Amino acid sequence: MSRLPLVAIVGRPNVGKSTLFNRLVGKRLALVDDRPGVTRDRREGDATLLGVDFRVIDTAGFEEDDPQTLPGRMRAQTQAAVREADVALFLIDSRAGVVPLDEEIARWLRSEDTPVVLVANKAEGRAGDAGLYEAFGFGFGDPVPLSAEHGEGIADLFEALLPHIDREDTDEEQGDEEEAADAPLKLAIVGRPNAGKSTLVNRMLGEDRMITGPEAGITRDSIAVDWQWQGRAVRLIDTAGLRKKAKVEDKLEKLSVADALHAVDFAEVVVLLLDATKGLEAQDLRIADRVLQEGRALIIALNKWDVAENASSLFQGVRGALDEGLAQVKGLPLLTVSAATGKGIDQLLQVAFETREAWSRRVSTGQLNRWFEAAVEKNPPPAPGGKRIKLRYLTQAKTRPPGFVLFGTRVDQLPESYRRYLVNGIRRELGFGAVPVRLTLRAPKNPYGR
Repeated sequence: MSRLPLVAIVGRPNVGKSTLFNRLVGKRLALVDDRPGVTRDRREGDATLLGVDFRVIDTAGFEEDDPQTLPGRMRAQTQAAVREADVALFLIDSRAGVVPLDEEIARWLRSEDTPVVLVANKAEGRAGDAGLYEAFGFGFGDPVPLSAEHGEGIADLFEALLPHIDREDTDEEQGDEEEAADAPLKLAIVGRPNAGKSTLVNRMLGEDRMITGPEAGITRDSIAVDWQWQGRAVRLIDTAGLRKKAKVEDKLEKLSVADALHAVDFAEVVVLLLDATKGLEAQDLRIADRVLQEGRALIIALNKWDVAENASSLFQGVRGALDEGLAQVKGLPLLTVSAATGKGIDQLLQVAFETREAWSRRVSTGQLNRWFEAAVEKNPPPAPGGKRIKLRYLTQAKTRPPGFVLFGTRVDQLPESYRRYLVNGIRRELGFGAVPVRLTLRAPKNPYGR
């Protein structure tokens, strides 16, 4: 197993190192007091920021003393921690401003090979402005304004740390992905009443597990059935038919519709079954939109294909209507099946497993930003009012569904069309296909905006 990236917090006594340590690890592991020198030993803890795991080292306050004295031995421990670390967080007290000991620590850090992120702590309010200005003189780039005590500026700290702590997929992540791939595929079958959902489930299982018939709305509960397809585990969820609210008059049917929507919440992949003899209706698009809003991977299946008329034009018509009506996710898988004969079911299940794999996919920040830099260079963001929107970098914060965070300045002015350009590029060029992709925009706080 690969070790987690190491982040060492360094600085002179009483600048808030242990407070930041506690904030990052989410626990009160380090003692905090107004007196300097409370921390003597190196203390370590695990931290997670926006889905990135790393290990934090809280070090003793850096002091000038003979190596044989207690403060001198504490300083040696701090130096050892920095040399082991992937990045050092150099904390100063922005309210007190830069003092001679801060300058000595900066000189020492510049002599080391470890990358440094400069953090101006205690920056809440205007009292820390002077310290922020002074900190630029260290030559470590823009200082990150932070209040470790109040949690302000943590997103900006994450932005500064990320290039140093995010790695290519670790063994642990690969293990998680393999474990997810071996887990049962949670597959929900949804659609309007009488689209043939229960018939399709029965054909998959090879038994009359669900009651079927010409009457619409026979299935009233969402029923989960564990099953094997070609040696791979599947949990099938057959649901009540979804129809327009205006037609949902019977109380029991209202409960059935709610249960079907509940089933979507617990599924990984949702198959929206259409009746090929009736084509695509507005209600089908509403169901599809609801599935995508819930962040589930979606497949469209045209059932009763064995009795469909003008099959080619019908398929092209449904394809065009889907791309127009669900413009946020173009290219959804559109398959043809016959629940009555079983034709197309194996292909449907194969696509469902492939779609779940894309839905669970994680891309390393390195690979992601190589693509991102090329995408921005090819099509730079606009400059509304003559002011350039600067996009810094992109990171994947979560999977299932894939979620990304875009850091930059003036991102609140980024047009929706450019946002779609990035999302479509992520889907098309990074292997996410037509699964829902979330993109969150994040701008660092301007410490001088006040």
